[in-house]
Amino acid sequence: MAARKRASATSATGTDTRPSPPQTQESTTQIDPPIAPPKKGLMLKLCIFFSIPYFYLLYQHYNIDQDLKRSILINAALSVAGFFITQRMIPVASRYVLKRGLFGFDINKKGTPRGTVKVPESLGIVVGIVFLVLAILFQYFNFTADSNWLVEYNAALASICFMILLGFVDDVLDVPWRVKLVLPSIAALPLLMAYAGHTTIIIPKPLVSYVGQEVLDLGWVYKLYMGLLAVFCTNSINIHAGLNGLEVGQTVVIASAILIHNLMQIGASSDPEYKQAHAFSIYLVQPLLATSLALLSYNCYPSSVFVGDTYTYFAGMTMAVVGILGHYSETLLIFFLPQVLNFLLSLPQLSGYVKCPRHRLPRFNPETGLLTGTRDGTLVNFYLRIFGPKSEKSLCIQLLLVQSLGCCFCFMLRYFLAGWYK
Repeated sequence: MAARKRASATSATGTDTRPSPPQTQESTTQIDPPIAPPKKGLMLKLCIFFSIPYFYLLYQHYNIDQDLKRSILINAALSVAGFFITQRMIPVASRYVLKRGLFGFDINKKGTPRGTVKVPESLGIVVGIVFLVLAILFQYFNFTADSNWLVEYNAALASICFMILLGFVDDVLDVPWRVKLVLPSIAALPLLMAYAGHTTIIIPKPLVSYVGQEVLDLGWVYKLYMGLLAVFCTNSINIHAGLNGLEVGQTVVIASAILIHNLMQIGASSDPEYKQAHAFSIYLVQPLLATSLALLSYNCYPSSVFVGDTYTYFAGMTMAVVGILGHYSETLLIFFLPQVLNFLLSLPQLSGYVKCPRHRLPRFNPETGLLTGTRDGTLVNFYLRIFGPKSEKSLCIQLLLVQSLGCCFCFMLRYFLAGWYK
């Protein structure tokens, strides 16, 4: 959910039936101005900042099998190509969605010249399409016809594709919240039906004496948990939103943490199946990160495109899928710590106990250019109520720093609890 206000159907599609006076060719043709160019300098800095520790772990710190390293690098090369393709396709797609009246106005800039600019919506569809093409092409380089992972890989892509479709439907039809909660559970069905992995959990060592066993088979309850995780991850990205760059920014931070976690687990394990599970995660998260960075180059403040529910659903489902099939759902939930807090703050309004407005955004003061927190139950408003009014840009950066600290906390927690917790 972006900080946007959609135009009415009449103004967007021109359905006024009253006769209009004859017009010349120049007056009937309206050309929307092109979107602002991507912020390439910022993206270059982010890529360098992440690439140094990532490739250090891949090449120097851990002794990773050459075949596995080769597959990771092929996937990385495809992801880099996907970054440039996405960056080139977004301006093209923007022109088409503007022609179809699929645009909005930035509510957080209302009362300023930027608040009257038509911002193309639902550009997450570009990211989703490029991601799917890259993920399908990668099968040629890595999976054989008899690969044990091929069925689950294609089931994961089916769930992600289903979620992209449902997200775009939501952008066009603007479905109510109670329906949005159901959509991810429908999209997760291909994954749940094809899942053939274990349904057991390892009991934490401090609780073994109470449970009476170290490993517990949950059976169908585990699959129910998988479905609920998909619902949470998908909607948590969607409701922690409302600022330019926040939806894509939090995805970039979490995806970066996931990749580092995957490499650390591959390097520290000697179990081939465990290594393959985390490599599977890398094969999907690297394209997600690359295409998201391309979208972020247009979506960060001041945003020239809106990502739409298409992107938030797609990103949330992708991370849920890799967490489930990579068997690190507990770690994934800690990476989602700010989203968990935002969900708990939102629960009274989402459940209907407290009145929930259409847009739960902070209040913008056009004179000062600052955002002020309202009483709505979101992490954005909660942060503003504690730390005072802030500009949209600085608020987004600080919230992404909170997201980064949450991921760092997860790594510290795993380090200190290793050997004691599990």
